[in-house]
Amino acid sequence: MARYFENGAGELVSAALSGFARAHAELVRYDTEDGFVTARHTCPERRVGLLSGGGSGHEPLHAGYVGAGMLDAACPGRVFASPHNRQIFRASRAVARPAGVLHIVKNYTGDRINFGIAAERLADAGIACGRVLVDDDLATDSEDIAAGRRGTGATVLLEKVLGAAADTGMDLDALVGLGTGLVARSRTLAVASAAHHAPATGEPAFVLPPGELEYGVGIHGERAARTRAQGPVGELVEEMTGSLLDTLRPGPEESVIALVNGLGSVTSLELYGVFGELVRVLDARGVRLARQLVGDYVTALDMRGFSLTLMVADRTTLGFYDAPVHTPALRW
Repeated sequence: MARYFENGAGELVSAALSGFARAHAELVRYDTEDGFVTARHTCPERRVGLLSGGGSGHEPLHAGYVGAGMLDAACPGRVFASPHNRQIFRASRAVARPAGVLHIVKNYTGDRINFGIAAERLADAGIACGRVLVDDDLATDSEDIAAGRRGTGATVLLEKVLGAAADTGMDLDALVGLGTGLVARSRTLAVASAAHHAPATGEPAFVLPPGELEYGVGIHGERAARTRAQGPVGELVEEMTGSLLDTLRPGPEESVIALVNGLGSVTSLELYGVFGELVRVLDARGVRLARQLVGDYVTALDMRGFSLTLMVADRTTLGFYDAPVHTPALRW
C-alpha cells in the first residue's frame, strides 16, 4: 500500500506545485510548462536575480523561499533529483536583472551539472551568471569523498542573507564573494533514527535496529559513515554541536546563527528540546547565539531525524539576516 497521498505514480511533485501556487497566489507564480516558480514581488533595487533549486522532497526548500527578500525563482526537480538544465535556463532568463543572475547550488553532482549547463547557455545568451556552491555538511568533510561536502541546511540561511544583500543593489561579483564567505563559515550535521520512505515503493531507504541512529545522514537518505546508540538527546546534541564549533571556531567577538531543522517526522516538542540543549552547549562554551530558527526548513520526505546548522555571523551578516522577508515559508 502506498504511504503517500497522491492520485497516481509520478504525480506527487506536479500536484504539489499546482496546489502550492494556488495557496500562495499572492506571492508566487508557477510556470506549468517549464516547472519553475517565480516571485510576484521583489525589490526594484535588485540588480541581480537570485535563483536556487534542487530535488523535491525537501519542502519548504526551495519554492517556499521565493518572494520578497529571498529568491526570485526556484526550480524544483523530481523527488531527490536535480531540475533539468532547460528548466534552470528558462527560469534564470525570466528573473535575470541588468547585472545578471546568481545561482545558489547545493553540492550534488546532478545539480552541479545541470546548473553548469544552464550557466553556459546563459552566457551564450549574453546574461551574466554567477554561482555560490553550498557545501556545509560536516559529515562528508573528507578527502576520501571526491565530490566534497554535501549541501544541506545552510542553504536556507544563505538564501536569506543573500536575498537581503541583493536588495541593496549589490552586484554579481560582490554577491558571489559574500555567499562564498558565508558558506565557509557554515557547517551542518544531521542524524536520523529512521529513514524516509520512497514514494514509488513505500519502503524505507534503510532500516536501523531499535535504539540506534545514523550520525551524519544525508538529506536524500544517504547512510552515514557511522551508526551510534541514540542515547539521551543532551549527549547527542553536545557531540554534534561540539563538532560544529571545533570546525568553525567562532572568535570571541563573533556570534552564530543557528538552525534546528526537522527532517520530516520529528515533532516540534522534540525540536524545541533539541534547541534547548543546543543553547546549553553554546552557553557552556562561551559562544553567543545571535539568531535562531527552529522547525522544518529542509526536510527529507518523512525521515525521522534532525539537523543542526551553525553560521558564524558578523554585524553585516546579522543586518542582512534581520531585513524584512515575505515568502510562503519565511516571513518577518
